[in-house]
Amino acid sequence: MGDQPSDRGHLEHLIPTDELIAALATPPGRGAVAMVRVSGAGLQALIPALTGREKLIPRHAHLLPFLDGDQQPIDRGLILFFPGPASYTGEDMLELFCHGSPVIVEMLLQRLFQLGARPALPGEFSQRAFLNGKLDLTQAEAVASLIEGASEQAVRAAQRSLEGAFSQRVHGLVEAITRLRVHVEAAIDFADEEIDMLALADIRAMLERILSALRQLQASARQGRLLEEGVTVVIAGPPNAGKSSLLNALAEQDSAIVSDIAGTTRDVLRERVLIDGMPLHVIDTAGLREGGDPIEREGMRRAREAMHKADRILLVLDSSQPMGAGEALASLPASLPVTRIHNKIDLTGEPPRLEESAEGPVIHLSARTGAGLDFLRAHLKQIMGFDAEAEDVLSARRRHLDALTRAYDYLELSHGELVDGQVLELAAENLRLAQQTLGEITGEVTSDDLLGRIFSEFCIGK
Repeated sequence: MGDQPSDRGHLEHLIPTDELIAALATPPGRGAVAMVRVSGAGLQALIPALTGREKLIPRHAHLLPFLDGDQQPIDRGLILFFPGPASYTGEDMLELFCHGSPVIVEMLLQRLFQLGARPALPGEFSQRAFLNGKLDLTQAEAVASLIEGASEQAVRAAQRSLEGAFSQRVHGLVEAITRLRVHVEAAIDFADEEIDMLALADIRAMLERILSALRQLQASARQGRLLEEGVTVVIAGPPNAGKSSLLNALAEQDSAIVSDIAGTTRDVLRERVLIDGMPLHVIDTAGLREGGDPIEREGMRRAREAMHKADRILLVLDSSQPMGAGEALASLPASLPVTRIHNKIDLTGEPPRLEESAEGPVIHLSARTGAGLDFLRAHLKQIMGFDAEAEDVLSARRRHLDALTRAYDYLELSHGELVDGQVLELAAENLRLAQQTLGEITGEVTSDDLLGRIFSEFCIGK
């Protein structure tokens, strides 16, 4: 059917996988314990020179000295030997646990380099695990997501993907598309015979079930992306409307200076907060007004620049001294969604609430007292499609969502062609493209450049 084979074999001769590599696998700096990883061909030959021991029992913790070139101890610690292919990378591996002194770690690494290892590149251990078939690409990326997880929900989503839940659902879709392609290709091959229209109806029903399953996977992946990357909102508005107070209220700390003096905020302030596990990147900006000194004008320029990179703008207005909402909205980028925040309801006596208007959602709150902040938090989760109760959330990245969207588009095109019943060749081609696109997610179809970008984002030692 014209499928492209997995690129693993193609990549293995482009990326050196037999060299001995070493790297610190724990965070740099001082600590009680540090762990250094070593992996690759020829590993067992360095063990006697490093430890004075001829052989190590696999998966057994040995307490041994780590020796320098003069056979003097650098440190004394634990060493574990994992023979390939039953190791993380699929190669022979060592894990060395030493005291967490940066000097000791550097001396140990330099000794390993003397014995033939080279410094590992970012993500090279996980890259070798992928190339050796120990992990597929979504699982390898889940390793990085697990390390970077900023909330319990994000960690659990990454763990599901690492255990293969994402890959299994993608493979299930690929299998279903494969079965569907068999029927479509058969209809093409036997075009001279009368086609049972019920058979075509069955084929369409199969495709509709695949589309439904893909929509469910997209929803799970979108939740995972929100947990991993979060959303960015810019707090904008005229001076003294309470923008910095709102930032402090969301962050639950005094991140920004609050003053009655107009133009207090001169630069862009960034704060990262969690709403039910969803990272929210909040940016406070200089008040938008005419005039101001050169520094304030530069702050307003940076504010407008930040707006163009945001997912949403929170336009803060002073309920006690309202500026015309139309004038404020006119100063914002037309392409971005805006939520109006009528702040300082503690001065006007208004009740906190969320309401819809012709210009979009409006939230009445008090950043000073906290009244109405729950409406804002719930609104932010709702507009971004975040569901804290979802149980099938999967760690996902932008490239995964892009591939799922492209696969869905191909399947929809194929569905339209099957409805017509006249262009089965086009339907078959779009099914093939959908299957190939899904293969990009797990790494069955990939490229050198893509792998380079993915693994370069990993930390060294992973």
